Amino acid sequence: MRKVVNINSNWNFEKKGETQQLDLPHTWNGTDGQDGGNDYYRGCCAYTKELALSDMPEGDEVYLQFDGVNSSAKVYFNSKLLCTHHGGYSTFRVKLDDIKESNVIKVEVDNSPNDYVYPQQADFTFYGGIYRDVSLIGVSKNHFDLDYFGAPGIQITPVLQDEGTAKVNVKTYVKGAGEVQVTVNDETKTGNDVDFIIENPHLWNGTADPYLYSAKAELVVDGEVVDEVLARFGIRSFKIDAQKGFILNGKSYPLRGVSRHQDRPGIGNALLPEHHREDIDLICEMGANTIRLAHYQHAQYFYDLCDEKGLVVWAEIPYISSHLDNGTENTKTQMTELVAQNYNHPCIVTWGLSNEISMSGLSPNVIENHKMLNDLVHSMDKTRLTTEAVISMCSMDEEYVHISDVVSYNHYYGWYGGDVSMYGPWFDKFHKKYPNKPIGLSEYGCEALNWHATDIMQGDYTEEYQAYYHEEVIKQIAHRPFLWATHVWNM
Repeated sequence: MRKVVNINSNWNFEKKGETQQLDLPHTWNGTDGQDGGNDYYRGCCAYTKELALSDMPEGDEVYLQFDGVNSSAKVYFNSKLLCTHHGGYSTFRVKLDDIKESNVIKVEVDNSPNDYVYPQQADFTFYGGIYRDVSLIGVSKNHFDLDYFGAPGIQITPVLQDEGTAKVNVKTYVKGAGEVQVTVNDETKTGNDVDFIIENPHLWNGTADPYLYSAKAELVVDGEVVDEVLARFGIRSFKIDAQKGFILNGKSYPLRGVSRHQDRPGIGNALLPEHHREDIDLICEMGANTIRLAHYQHAQYFYDLCDEKGLVVWAEIPYISSHLDNGTENTKTQMTELVAQNYNHPCIVTWGLSNEISMSGLSPNVIENHKMLNDLVHSMDKTRLTTEAVISMCSMDEEYVHISDVVSYNHYYGWYGGDVSMYGPWFDKFHKKYPNKPIGLSEYGCEALNWHATDIMQGDYTEEYQAYYHEEVIKQIAHRPFLWATHVWNM
């Protein structure tokens, strides 16, 4: 049977010739990446860990799994380069070969500026480090697949039927031989591609009732279970209507929420489970029912929390601010990883293709890359929609605005420019011109410090102006039910 061992403890970290022992998760930009100097260290550092044979999990094969290394990683095992991974926000794995009595893992991590890995231009820190968990996975030579873009080896597609039932398709992917037995709702079927019919399904119904089912797949060889994977899923339907907005399980469900970045003072992006829980508790406390997880893939634990809390999620890749002609393949890889790793999460309803990508112009390559990503997503997932976050000054008539299934704009009227009263008229104009295109508000907000004033004015950084701003925007949102989602920037 599969064995998973966390190996976060006792790593040696080397930066510019100086070493220290530490536990993961870790970033070397926890301080300089947050001090406002915009001169944080971007370069190459190394993490090494010694492992005895007795530290290895039992199994015919052992995989090394990284849940997040930013932004490029070269993984060595006993001085042999096993893999290179470009992209700092997704899970990746590599099989360990030639395990000895004494072994050394070395990971060279690089967040240096380049022209082929996203992101490179954005208003957030590209923290360097191994900032999520690392584990060893021991499996039989016959096992559920661990090699496909960090995916779990099981893919679940629930679809509500007109007659009040749900059809749940479960696909599993196996390396080697064996018979797959899948159990859903106390019913077991045999095969790599099986369907279950659930009568009167308990729906995943947003924050009111985020009910989750479980699926278990067992790989059986000669009557013995040699591997097992578990996955949760939710049964729900959704629609994004250009006139009525977001509809969940046949009922209007206006999406009002926030965007979120994954960092904290002093620790950067090296979050622990308690930080994720605190974030989601605060988001739920403020009454949000949706989160835009910007601008990259977040921790699997946080998607799990969104499933459990019933928060509707927009998930996206860090294709942001500027197009890199040498980065096309990287956008494809990061999108493939995003969809493959997160397909089973009922909270996710849209896959984000890009954010404010027109900031540096819209070349033919930008258009073609968006079309490629849009087609890629639909080839991998026929149950969800694509979206884009468009910068405010981009014309609503641009071709790229209309590539994704739905679209949203990042507007800051009343803060960076314009007047807070401009939201409603702008969206009315878009809706009138493109009545069949669902439109949303992917970013809005204004900044405030612990400052106060009796006579407020735009740009004064007072809490009173911030409150006024949000009150005025909310009024305009409330009168436009066609807006499919609105997300405050930023949590």
